[in-house]
Amino acid sequence: MSINDTPRANRLHIGIFGKRNSGKSTLINALTGHNTALVSEIAGTTTDPVYKTIEIYGIGPCVLIDTAGFDDTGYLGQMRVEKTRTAMEKTDIALIVCCDENIDQEQEWIHAFQVRNTPVIAIINKIDQLQTTDRIRNKLYEICKEEPVKISAASKTGIDKIREEIIRKLPDDYDTRSITGELAAENDRVLLVMPQDIQAPKGRLILPQVQVLRELLDKKCIVSSCTADRLDQALVSFVEPPKLIITDSQVFSMVYEKKPAESLLTSFSILFAAYKGDIDYFVGSAAVIGRLTEKSKVLIAEACTHVPLKEDIGRDKLPRMLRKKIGEGLTIVNVSGNDFPEDLSGYDLILQCGACMFNRKYVINRAAKAKAQNVPMTNYGVAIAYLSGILDKITFPG
Repeated sequence: MSINDTPRANRLHIGIFGKRNSGKSTLINALTGHNTALVSEIAGTTTDPVYKTIEIYGIGPCVLIDTAGFDDTGYLGQMRVEKTRTAMEKTDIALIVCCDENIDQEQEWIHAFQVRNTPVIAIINKIDQLQTTDRIRNKLYEICKEEPVKISAASKTGIDKIREEIIRKLPDDYDTRSITGELAAENDRVLLVMPQDIQAPKGRLILPQVQVLRELLDKKCIVSSCTADRLDQALVSFVEPPKLIITDSQVFSMVYEKKPAESLLTSFSILFAAYKGDIDYFVGSAAVIGRLTEKSKVLIAEACTHVPLKEDIGRDKLPRMLRKKIGEGLTIVNVSGNDFPEDLSGYDLILQCGACMFNRKYVINRAAKAKAQNVPMTNYGVAIAYLSGILDKITFPG
C-alpha cells in the first residue's frame, strides 16, 4: 500500500513540541529531507500546527505535526498555544525539543504526555552551538528515565537516532488494528447496505465505507453491496445468507427486521467506534439515554467540518430521534472538527460520530477526558442501536 492509499487519520501522528526557535521546523525538514516547514530566526514563525504527510523508512506512512512554541506570549500567542494543545491530543509519539537549561515548560509538557500514556522522545538540539549539554541531559534523564537524543537539526547530526527511537516507541497496536476484527474472514460472504442519500458525496463513497470495503477485499471475503431500498433483492440473490451484514446506522431498524436470522449485524459507525475509540465505554454509556429528561443537555461532536445539508445525521436526524424519545425540551449542542469543550461537566451525555477523520489517539483522549469528568460518552451508531431497541442484537468486533 502506498502512502497515497493510507488515509491521514490512520497514520502514525508524530508531534514536534518545544519553545519558539528551539529548531522544531528545522527538525521536521531534517526528518523529511525536504523544506517542509518554514524556518526563520524570528520567534513564532510557526503559528497554527502544520500537518505534513510523509513516509519514513522503517516507520511507514505517518503525519509530522509542526507546532507553535509553547512559550508563545500575548493574546495571539495564547491562541497559538491552544492550537498546540489540540495537536497534543492527536499525537501518538511526542518529540520534545530542548536547546537551553531552563526546561521547566518542557517538563510540564512531558508530564502531560506521560499522563496521556503518549510515548515521549526528549531531544537536545543545537549541540553544535551549546557550550555544554550535560546539565540539560541530566535534567531530562531525571524526568524521562532514559537518555535524551542529542542532535543538530541544522547539520542533520543525530537524525537517524531519532528515527530509531520512534521505531522503538511505536504503539503495540500500530498498523495491526483491524476494522472488522474477527467478524469476517477469508471466503465469508458480507453484505454492505449503503444508502446513497443527499448526505452521500457525489460520485464517491464515504471514507468508512471505502475503508471497510478495502479491508474485506484484503481479507479475501466475498463482498456484495446495495442501497437500503434494494435490500430485499440483494438478500434473495444469496444462495446462503451472508455471514455478516454491515449497514449504515440510519437504517438499522429496517435492516434488522429483514435480515436472515443466521446473519450477524453491525454498522459502519459501530465498527469505527471500536476501531477508533473506547467501545466498552461507548456501549456502557448508551444506557444513559434512557435516563435523560427534558432538562438534560447533550453534546453531539462530529469530526467533519462540512456544511450541513438537509437531514444531516448529527444536526437533524439524531436530535430528532432523541427528542422523540425524551421530549422537545432536551438541549442539544453541536460541535464539529477540533472544537471540543475542555469543561464537559455541564453535559449529561456526549455523542461522538464514527470519527473516520480523526486518528485513534484523538478519540481515545476525548473519551478519557469524558471519563475523568464523569460524563457518559457514546457513538452515533451505538446510540441509534439503543434508540432502535436492538443494541443487544448487534455484533461488535472483538
